[in-house]
Amino acid sequence: MTDPGQVDALMMSLVGAAVVAAVLINALSGRLGVPALVGFLLLGVLLRLADSHWQFLSEPVMTAFRFMANLGVVALLFKVGLESHPRALAAKLPSASLIWIGGVFVSAAMGFFASHYWLSLALVPSLVIAVALTATSVGVSVAAWEEKGALASDKGALLVDVAELDDISGIALMALLFALVPVLLNGGGAFWPTLGGTAAWFLAKFSLFILFCLLFARYGEARLTRLTAQLRDPPERMLVVLGIGLLIAALAGSLGFSLAIGALFAGLVFSNDPEAVKTEKSFQDLYAFVTPFFFISIGLHIDPASLGSGLGMGSALVAVAILGKLIGHGLPAWWISGASGAVLIGISMVPRAEITMIIMHQGQQLGPEVVPDSAYSAMVVVSMMTCLLAPMALHPLLNHWPQREDKS
Repeated sequence: MTDPGQVDALMMSLVGAAVVAAVLINALSGRLGVPALVGFLLLGVLLRLADSHWQFLSEPVMTAFRFMANLGVVALLFKVGLESHPRALAAKLPSASLIWIGGVFVSAAMGFFASHYWLSLALVPSLVIAVALTATSVGVSVAAWEEKGALASDKGALLVDVAELDDISGIALMALLFALVPVLLNGGGAFWPTLGGTAAWFLAKFSLFILFCLLFARYGEARLTRLTAQLRDPPERMLVVLGIGLLIAALAGSLGFSLAIGALFAGLVFSNDPEAVKTEKSFQDLYAFVTPFFFISIGLHIDPASLGSGLGMGSALVAVAILGKLIGHGLPAWWISGASGAVLIGISMVPRAEITMIIMHQGQQLGPEVVPDSAYSAMVVVSMMTCLLAPMALHPLLNHWPQREDKS
């Protein structure tokens, strides 16, 4: 198909069909109690399998899906940052940090050793998987806590705090790892000096970027809020905030980080102002529109030829993903909140979705030597299985150990 009009028509029809399918998947998943992202991933896989027969995913069509997926990444991380509230999170570090550090360390260590020594993956893919497994997708588990009226309890609040720290550290580790990837791949005689120099340069740029975000949050964000307050229509205020968020994400990308890093920090910038946070309600429609495309794009990037090896590798990594969180988060939580807290928090941290797949997706863009097709497919299996299994385990456990709202 070479006629531009036909290409545009095909592109629009596929995007439109994907939007309608995403809405239907979202509605159906709610009735079935299955996370919608599982359906989005499967939709992408089905499109890729169909393309192997009918070859309709031309380069312009894939470019359109990549663009929508990038918007989805920005929206996802912007929302994570917007909901983080750094000052409140810093105040809760003493109680949450031990559980957070334990989970990150154990999940990363188990992920690396399983990938490198058990599954015989190369160093760099093993490191990417290790970093990806440190993140969590607490939104999958939160639904069960909310249904049981347990999210406002002490353990529920602790769960949310640890999950926020997991997501932020996962993105930070991703940025550092991807900055070091060229050195790790090339090796050479001057490996350690080059590695140290690259890490130092990354930290210098990252520090300057953080400084810019802090200065903007301190001096620019309040003025911007006063300016947008003059706009009567709430969607217009939201669009200004989102536009600034896109600019910050683009700045991060131009500095050699990723759009995900910039979007996260853009959300953190606006999380300080309650008036800015209110725009999140207007943001929801746009969020619901673009975020499914990220998960659909993940499915589109799965090579059908890698599905067999991906299923086998994924089954092994599912076990590692579950044990990493149960041990890493569960043991410190046992000391802080007892046996019930250890089990509930450990299982609630098991799902891997948004941040995990953002890390894998960003790695795949760097080439098969960073994330081979089999590893990518395996982590999609991890994402789907952990997001299905954790809620199934949580419902009976929350019935057995009901959590009461903290009245203090």
